[in-house]
Amino acid sequence: MLAALIAMALPPTTNPLVDLRKLIPDAVLDVRYATADNIAGKPLYPFPAAYLRRSSAEKLVKAADALRARGLRLVVHDAYRPLSVQKALWAIKPDSNYVANPAKGSSHNRGGAVDVALADANGKPLPSPSAYDEFGPRARVRVKALDEAMSAAGFEPLASEWWHYRDADAKDWPVLDVPFEELEK
Repeated sequence: MLAALIAMALPPTTNPLVDLRKLIPDAVLDVRYATADNIAGKPLYPFPAAYLRRSSAEKLVKAADALRARGLRLVVHDAYRPLSVQKALWAIKPDSNYVANPAKGSSHNRGGAVDVALADANGKPLPSPSAYDEFGPRARVRVKALDEAMSAAGFEPLASEWWHYRDADAKDWPVLDVPFEELEK
């Protein structure tokens, strides 16, 4: 029990969380949970940032490279999500079809999931099947170019959300509750 609490409080030292802005500098960062434009209607993150475990981030670099070759760029809406934020989202939308129950944690809480969309080469977001975090039938429509690049890089899609991809390896990683401020140090 003590080891689990320590793991939740400290950034991982093996396969650490890394800043996606440094690995994919042309990614468009549109982190909605750092704004009021999200399902909570208020900022849940102190500032816009996106982190993944290094191994997942390396896979995302491959997806970004493949998309760039097609004249596209990644838009990153979310990546690592502290467990405290997961609890806040669950309080608003306690539906495991769309928000993971914090009692189990999600791949986001493990640093192994990313919510992405597409932009053109100039960084202008492209039309998507639905709004980000729109929960309903339109969210189930797949984006072919995004699916191809993410799947080829080693990510799995979530059937209920066109934007959500997880690294299958993340299921074995511990849930984390490391604040963004700690990761910026």
